[in-house]
Order: sequence, then structure tokens, then C-alpha cells
Amino acid sequence: MKSRPPPQKLRQRGILRERVFGCDLGEHLHNSGHDVPQVVQSCAEFIEKHGVVDGIYRLSGISSNIQKLRFVAVV
Repeated sequence: MKSRPPPQKLRQRGILRERVFGCDLGEHLHNSGHDVPQVVQSCAEFIEKHGVVDGIYRLSGISSNIQKLRFVAVV
């Protein structure tokens, strides 16, 4: 009976996939080669694409400075 191929070979064939949930975040990012998990990136892109950003990205500070930053971001 043959032994099972190493995980790297199984991943190359598409038989074994990297876990996204229920694993160590640092390990997942290292294995995937990304700085941000793809699921987080996809959610942020959806939110920004559909314009539902008010209240999600919060800025703290002086109100007049925040209004200036919002104006610059819109223009």
C-alpha cells in the first residue's frame, strides 16, 4: 500500500485546500501569501463598491478636521 502524498503535492493537484476558518491567522496569511485574508478583502471591496461606508470607517478627532477629510475623500 502506498503512503499518502505530502500536503504540498495534494495542494498543487487541487485535492487539498488551505483552511480559511478555524486555523491560526498568522499561519493562514503566511501560507496564502496575502497581507489581509481574502474574505476580509472581499467584504471591504463589496462595502466600498456599494457605497455603504458611512459609519463603518470611523475617524476620531476634531469635528472640523473630520469634515475636511470627508470632503477630500469624496472629491
